[in-house]
Amino acid sequence: MTVVANPTIPLPRLTVVELRKLADTRAGFWLLLVIGLATIGTSAILLGWAEDADQTFEAFFTFGLAPSAVLLPVLGILSITSEWSQRTALATFTLAPARGRVLLAKLASGTIIAIAATAATGLLAAVGNVIAGMMGGDASWGMDGSLVWQGVLMQVIFVLMGIGFGALLQNTPLAIVIYFALPMVWSILGGTIKGLRTASEWLDLNATSQALSEPDMTGGEWARFGVSVAVWVVLPLLLGTVRVLRREVS
Repeated sequence: MTVVANPTIPLPRLTVVELRKLADTRAGFWLLLVIGLATIGTSAILLGWAEDADQTFEAFFTFGLAPSAVLLPVLGILSITSEWSQRTALATFTLAPARGRVLLAKLASGTIIAIAATAATGLLAAVGNVIAGMMGGDASWGMDGSLVWQGVLMQVIFVLMGIGFGALLQNTPLAIVIYFALPMVWSILGGTIKGLRTASEWLDLNATSQALSEPDMTGGEWARFGVSVAVWVVLPLLLGTVRVLRREVS
């Protein structure tokens, strides 16, 4: 009797599956819907309450990135933790035994959804800017090109951070709470305790990532951003990968 090994599932196919799984659950679907509505809401806020001079494409775009920057990481968390909370890990790792490839597919799908969210924000910003022009707003289209790829980078970094926390903790409520609470507590401590202020300038991702919303970041800003990304994104991803690869599926 000859046993034929199952061929390795191509990474692009795994990525497509992981992308579909992001919206297959009710939580994922509603989260994506809320992100879309909230992004539309940012344009409505600028149209309704901002000064005419502040109604520009750059303003619509940068302000519109806020909802996805906050909520997309939760989708990244769910992409990992749902495998354990919904008990789908057994089926996933049976069909695709190479856990590292599955994790790569989840990282790729998270990156793609972050890029897509940025593109959608740009489209909505253009619509908002056209409406602003009809209403007498500034409606200028000028924007530094660096803000586009810095916006993409910000979205990708925060989604990967969510995936890292999800892989490390593998529990949905715990991962979401720790993801939001731990950086916030660190920001508060860094801002109130004098001895931590210098360290906070390098290790507070919430602070260092704010430079991405401004053009022409300096070398020092990139250095501080890189160090904080290493601590809050790379380290959880590495530790989470080890845990995913070693955890027994039952």
